[in-house]
Amino acid sequence: MLAETLLGDGRTLSIVEPSADDAPALCDLIREAFGSRPVVQPPPPALSETPERVAEALAGGFGVLALVDGEPAGVVIVSVDGPMAGIHRVSVRPSFQRQGIASAMVEVAIEVLTARGVAAVELVAREEFPQVVAWWRRHGFVEVDRIGTSLTLARQLPVRRAAPTAEDTQAIGRRLAGVVRAGDVIIASGDLGAGKTTLTQGLGEGLGVSGAIISPTFVLSRVHPSTTGGPRLVHVDAYRLGSFAELEDLDLEVSLDDSVTLVEWGAGIAEGLGDGYLEVDIRRTLDPEDETRWIFFTPIGERWTAARAELEAL
Repeated sequence: MLAETLLGDGRTLSIVEPSADDAPALCDLIREAFGSRPVVQPPPPALSETPERVAEALAGGFGVLALVDGEPAGVVIVSVDGPMAGIHRVSVRPSFQRQGIASAMVEVAIEVLTARGVAAVELVAREEFPQVVAWWRRHGFVEVDRIGTSLTLARQLPVRRAAPTAEDTQAIGRRLAGVVRAGDVIIASGDLGAGKTTLTQGLGEGLGVSGAIISPTFVLSRVHPSTTGGPRLVHVDAYRLGSFAELEDLDLEVSLDDSVTLVEWGAGIAEGLGDGYLEVDIRRTLDPEDETRWIFFTPIGERWTAARAELEAL
């Protein structure tokens, strides 16, 4: 079992890894899903999929199978070639579409790839299906190549680090200070108590800034000057902000170029602060007795993509 959740109608969605024995059923599912799409020329190769090719693909990578109350509802095939992975045959049976199953499968596939240390993932989409292309863009994929009507879309995958204790979270923040530079934007996400401010405290210590770093919930932002001649740390809490326009009211652009700006709760709001940013997602395990945090660093844009090796060394 890779993941399990409930659909909106109360049915159980289970995500599992299929085996080669499941290849015939997966082949039927792929053909049914692609057969329900509008007709295009040339026809997608998925319409002529075979159990043998599916089994071969699973042997060279892995699959993600969605079950709704035990019934096969969707599948994704993933290939892995060193630091690069490919997503193929994203298929959801017509009777199970528009319930978030494709998103759940892709999210689980990316989690598995991240755990394996894969750096990036790509796929091919047809421009004849603009809604499909838009769907992938909403999931962080960008166009990197185009041949005829076939678009290659790709996205960077997170770097994952474990922090068994709060002290470990702070230590990762201190090491992150050796990677950041003036002008950088960091967008930190995670549930209440996940450790966003704890990571920021380590970052501030590593940068050598002054002032106690606490959650800026009630003042929205705090500026911590450097005591060592380095960049300032601007610590922002966007929890009560509803849009980028409200974030702009804080006049952060005045300090962006000569500061490191970290925005808690900034996902969906703070991305417009720069051409690139470091996305940090902090998660706890499901065991309430386990204090371990998993910290996911996702580089967005050229600056952070170039710094991936440094993130992997944190």
